[in-house]
Amino acid sequence: MRAVLRTVNRILLALVGLVLLAVGGAVLAVGLDVKPPSWWIHQGRHDVLLSAAERTRWRGEGWWWPVMIAALAVLVLLALWWLVAVLRRRRLREVLVDTGDGAGATLRGRALEHALGADAAGLEGVAHARAHLKGRRTAPEARLRLQVEPHVDPGTALRELADGPLAHARVAAALPALPAEVRLRTVGHKAERVT
Repeated sequence: MRAVLRTVNRILLALVGLVLLAVGGAVLAVGLDVKPPSWWIHQGRHDVLLSAAERTRWRGEGWWWPVMIAALAVLVLLALWWLVAVLRRRRLREVLVDTGDGAGATLRGRALEHALGADAAGLEGVAHARAHLKGRRTAPEARLRLQVEPHVDPGTALRELADGPLAHARVAAALPALPAEVRLRTVGHKAERVT
């Protein structure tokens, strides 16, 4: 699905870019008094894109409005599908583990996320941890969100995370590398009363 979405994105962007480039170049050329070809919709500087006759040509036909509404509804639905597909972040379903015998094995992505999150939550000063995997099944990337106590030094927490849970996950899944993006937040606490 991700490869299909990537291909659709590239094709749509290329088509939109080509159309905008062609129309913009043609309008600019006509504006600079370059003689357009006979089939072009603009014939001079003061020519309009659509004349009144062209705009109202099919209005009287009974099929016009239902076809226009259906076509616009399909365009809106396709645009919404594309937007949701682009914005939705997918979880990595499985990670390919190299077993050394050439066959390989698969590890459920959720299982690795759960183990990584639980291991990170066990670090000193970490109140809550959540892990999320993305990327390819042969080269996963981790996103971690840690809620740390206010007294925890961020540099120390990151070092312990890299040397502990991330290293454990990398070794357990037999990965050459496990790049990670870590977001740290402090746990909210009530102000202490001073007497």
